[in-house]
Amino acid sequence: MPKTHHLTLPVDRDAIRALELGDLVFIDGEIVMTAGLPTHKRILEAMDGKRELPFPLDGAALFHLGSYSVDTPDGFEILYMNPTTSTRFNPVMPAIIRHFGLTLVCGKGGLDAASAEAMREVGCVYLSILGGGAALHSDAIRKVVDVGWTDLVSHYRMVKMQVKGLGPLTVEIDAHGHNGYDLRQQSARDRLPALLAEMNAARG
Repeated sequence: MPKTHHLTLPVDRDAIRALELGDLVFIDGEIVMTAGLPTHKRILEAMDGKRELPFPLDGAALFHLGSYSVDTPDGFEILYMNPTTSTRFNPVMPAIIRHFGLTLVCGKGGLDAASAEAMREVGCVYLSILGGGAALHSDAIRKVVDVGWTDLVSHYRMVKMQVKGLGPLTVEIDAHGHNGYDLRQQSARDRLPALLAEMNAARG
């Protein structure tokens, strides 16, 4: 039976490893948001010592979220945010997860086996966030803490923000290498022969 967890970030590895596939999670605390592959490439450059990060990512919760935001005289204002597809970042995420010891990665669509293995090694989970739930997600924003790489368009910037009650988020890859996306795909493949046989029989 799935459980519901209310996590306050930063969170220790024991709490992360206690999360199971299908559990629901609500988040309070600071998260880092970006939707850009160029941003991830800059993170890799920082890992190689070729540029500076705007703020530390060690143990961070990295959310693949895009936003509609504006620069105002009072600072960077996020009008709404919504998830982007994490699979676009498959080539770079294993290295980023390991290097920074990320605790949470969140987005939609999941990540591949290489990322799941990196998560297992460091104690990290992937959380699926509702696509099209911009109003719900945006309501959880309490304040923008920092904005990095402001030369990029707004949804590619790396943004640290404080959230309260962000969720429900679903554990789709746990810290033990179990991947809900893979399990459902395998279940569909296992059912396919019987479905095809049923269709053939119905044709008569």
